Amino acid sequence: MKIALMDSGIGLLAATAAVRRLRPDADLVLSLDPAGMPWGPRTPEDLTERALAVAEAAAAYRPDALIVGCNTATVHALTALRGALEPDLPVIGTVPAIKPAAAGGGPVAIWATPATTGSPYQRNLIRDFADGVPVAEVPCWGLAEAVEHADQTAIDEAVAAAAALTPADVTTVVLGCTHYELVADRIRAAVRHPDGPPPALHGSAGAVAAQALRRIGARPEPETAAEGGVTVLLNGREGVLPAPALAYAEGRLLQQVAPAR
Repeated sequence: MKIALMDSGIGLLAATAAVRRLRPDADLVLSLDPAGMPWGPRTPEDLTERALAVAEAAAAYRPDALIVGCNTATVHALTALRGALEPDLPVIGTVPAIKPAAAGGGPVAIWATPATTGSPYQRNLIRDFADGVPVAEVPCWGLAEAVEHADQTAIDEAVAAAAALTPADVTTVVLGCTHYELVADRIRAAVRHPDGPPPALHGSAGAVAAQALRRIGARPEPETAAEGGVTVLLNGREGVLPAPALAYAEGRLLQQVAPAR
């Protein structure tokens, strides 16, 4: 079994680690766009063009499924990616976990990039899946970029700024950007209220990994002894994980693994 994941940068690490936990034997192909990152400020047309190139580079390795490990790319490019690659290659997008977060019943905050916060896409998700639960949209200025570069000071500053915008009564935080899952513990600590338990955090990585397996008819087998290989593509050429990836446990998990073929 071979699973490909794509993103402009290391935001795909959370979903990659989730796939690895569910199926340690799966070969992984990670396709990144370091020459074109970040994707967030790009026009939808430009982003879609770059996403297609990154996806086609991964598809050349004949994976069984392709995970779009980026919320922004899912918003703007998922239709084009599916049109180009399916049905031969199932394409799985990443959507903020608003529905399971709202199931807890308490006020919810969605931490997302400034471009996504307040967007029609996110407002539609809130309308369709929040089930009447109060939702606060919190723009996280600079957080994705800080995580991408493993800039610890910038991460702390961006997390603190977003926490200051998060209402005090929030019981659940949706991590609406895949980069944020890499610093989930720091976000949890920042939004914890002194007089109560820390808010629950909801990312998308686990659900996306499980959906990828469902799409190809595979079952989770976390106890397999075999360990699959990992191939990293940087603008279509084989390379190594960007150095900042090794600042995170999810990146270090993949550091010593042999390439997949």
